[in-house]
Amino acid sequence: MNDVAKLPAGFGRVWTAQTVSSLGDGVTHAALPLLALTLTRDPMALAVVTAAGTLPWLLFGVLGGALVDRWDRRRTMWVTDAARAVLLAIPAVAAALDVLSIPLLAALAFLLALGGLFFDTAATAYLPDLLGRDPAQLERANARLRGAQTAASGFAGPPAGSALLALGRSVPLLADAVSFALSALLVRSLPAVPRPAASARESLLRQARAGASYVFRDRLLLGLALRPAVGNVAFIAVETVLALFARERLGVGAFGFGLLLTAEATGGLLGAGIASLLGRRLGTGAALTCTATIEGLAILGLASAANPYVAGLALAVCGAGMGATMVLGPSLRQAIVPAHLMGRVASTSRMLAMCAAPFGAFVGGWLATTYDLRTPLYAAAGLLLTMTAVTATMTSNRRVETALRSARLQADPADQDPAKEIVARTTPS
Repeated sequence: MNDVAKLPAGFGRVWTAQTVSSLGDGVTHAALPLLALTLTRDPMALAVVTAAGTLPWLLFGVLGGALVDRWDRRRTMWVTDAARAVLLAIPAVAAALDVLSIPLLAALAFLLALGGLFFDTAATAYLPDLLGRDPAQLERANARLRGAQTAASGFAGPPAGSALLALGRSVPLLADAVSFALSALLVRSLPAVPRPAASARESLLRQARAGASYVFRDRLLLGLALRPAVGNVAFIAVETVLALFARERLGVGAFGFGLLLTAEATGGLLGAGIASLLGRRLGTGAALTCTATIEGLAILGLASAANPYVAGLALAVCGAGMGATMVLGPSLRQAIVPAHLMGRVASTSRMLAMCAAPFGAFVGGWLATTYDLRTPLYAAAGLLLTMTAVTATMTSNRRVETALRSARLQADPADQDPAKEIVARTTPS
């Protein structure tokens, strides 16, 4: 509780808003595919609804980040959530009138994800301004946010979505609309932070390109972006075959599979909770290498598991590694990236991870079909461990400390030219 007391009062409202919104997301995440199943049994039609939710990041990720860097971050967050609340009322009315359709659900998934792109990017950029870009506070704040998000969207939201759907097809959609409305009201009450200085007469495309270049030319930021991107290939490959693996290799049914996912989510909560401790004891760079290694070894343990108990333990350990990584990596990025580039850097990193996900699904399915169900798991473990070895020097403690020291010495990065910053940040240390 002492750590929490050190965070500014405004963070409590950020935490509450994101927790409420994550709960609504969990409700919709479970309800949307179930709603689609009430309309069709065509796998391709169901796939269209799922794919629609990934398209905004693939199509507009970097441009969205550039827009967020032009706009007021707090206003972007509350307007986006208010718009999503109104948006959800449309399919809720359609469901009540029994005119719901697959195209409408696909459009809903796309627009909700587009809103998520703007909200998440703006929130990522707003948090370091609220916390004064202090690395220790950012780690504590992100640990609380990650833990709440996992608990709300991973534990409480999905069963709530299934239960609400039993009351009526419009009920889970209305519940999510209420969550977005509450989040918008909370965010609207947050303290204002200085708006980043806009680059004079610079086109949106040029600004987006400058943000992407900033990531690719900085070895530390590139290492931080490569880990979730390559990791997504591995994790989605595992996720693609996990249900079938659990049934055919571990002998568990739907309930047992749910317990395996719960074990992974529980590990994620633990990892988020100990992330700051790992960062202090090992150094952020070494801690990131450690957690990535743990993820690879855990997937290797899952691949060789002979029973569901070992598999559950492996998933819990993997979840812990992922939970810690998802606190340490974003916190470091928020501490070292200049405020006027934060939206573009965050969206570029997220876009790389999202682009990798479909490839992981294809690889997982192909390996399972060509060889057997354990092959995608072994391949994923090998990919994770190889990625860890490749990026270890890119995110070393020495490089992290150099970046943090450089960020502290920058008097007013918002007034600097992005091209000059790229050169300064890529000068060998």
